[in-house]
Amino acid sequence: MTDSAAAPQPLTVLSEEERMFQGAVRDFAEGAVRPLVHRMDEEAHLDASLIPQVFGLGLMGIEVPEALGGAGGSFFLAVLAVEALSRVDPSVAILVDVQNTLFNNCLLRWGNDEQKSRYCPKTCAEWVGAYALSEAGSGSDAFGLATRAELQGDTWVLNGQKLWITNGSEAQIYVIFATVDAAKGYKGITAFLVERGFPGFSVGKKEDKLGIRASSTTELVLQDCRVPAANVLGAVGQGYKVAIETLNEGRIGIGAQMIGVAAGALDAAVKYVKERQQFGQPLAEFQGVQFQLAQAATELEAARLMVYNAARLKDAKEPFAQQAAMAKLYSSQVAERVTSLCLELFGGYGYTKEYPVEKFYRDAKIGAIYEGTSNMQLQTIAKMLLK
Repeated sequence: MTDSAAAPQPLTVLSEEERMFQGAVRDFAEGAVRPLVHRMDEEAHLDASLIPQVFGLGLMGIEVPEALGGAGGSFFLAVLAVEALSRVDPSVAILVDVQNTLFNNCLLRWGNDEQKSRYCPKTCAEWVGAYALSEAGSGSDAFGLATRAELQGDTWVLNGQKLWITNGSEAQIYVIFATVDAAKGYKGITAFLVERGFPGFSVGKKEDKLGIRASSTTELVLQDCRVPAANVLGAVGQGYKVAIETLNEGRIGIGAQMIGVAAGALDAAVKYVKERQQFGQPLAEFQGVQFQLAQAATELEAARLMVYNAARLKDAKEPFAQQAAMAKLYSSQVAERVTSLCLELFGGYGYTKEYPVEKFYRDAKIGAIYEGTSNMQLQTIAKMLLK
């Protein structure tokens, strides 16, 4: 019989380390982030004081080994961090999410020893990272890239534009995908580590968005951008593998963001219906309200279990691509439903900026769009089912 100490934990059970970590992130979110949320949303700008704080808490290098300056934690811890931050403000959460599940993930998996020793200490201590795949003509068609890279001596010269790049304004280093040989199709795509200060690189237009407004979403402009050959991430022509495998983990991070958003809205609604009086009693006393909240809480718990399961599978080095797609798909659907319900429970107040639910409602929509639309998740799930 298997020793119970070695048996896998139920998904809802957190270890003492995980519980303490989650509590610390929640305390930070409530104490440092919540007072800034409304202003950051109005100004569409992340408060600069938060960036050194998330670095100081070790949230920007959760999975990076301690020898490289990171926290040496698990992917599951990164998911807990994103969920806890999203419960207060997903704009701050996505800063941490992209750093861990996309940029650091790319560098740890595909970088050589020299690249990791050169960049990991910086991205764990002070440098924000970003991930640049999308372009004007390549969204869901991720590999229809127009950005080109040409080798000139020991330098790659990149030309093109990237769009919808999260953390674009704050980042000091980017994983940028470009085609080195268009005739080879997706097998010509290559990933590059591009520093903000490289000649020919600039950050372009910042998007004015519906939700997650404090998170920067920008254009990147590459005009004869010179990148040392030593900064090719992975092998030349293997960029498509870098992108696909990285996005599988990124989708779990988006799932964590969506369950956090839904939980934040539900927290606010539960508090409100206990206080709001109508017809001589609190809204919480009406069975119709109770049943709606119960349904929302049930769907949220199901989404949370799917996200946690995908993260646990990843940490266990088990196949998780299908579960990641399912978790992102379902959690984004739940986030839209739950935030919409919560807004309605606030009545007319919910439609104003005086209460937090209208922001959660706006923030939820992006979950069905970025890091693979819901239709793309359905396609992935269907392919794996029918394989």
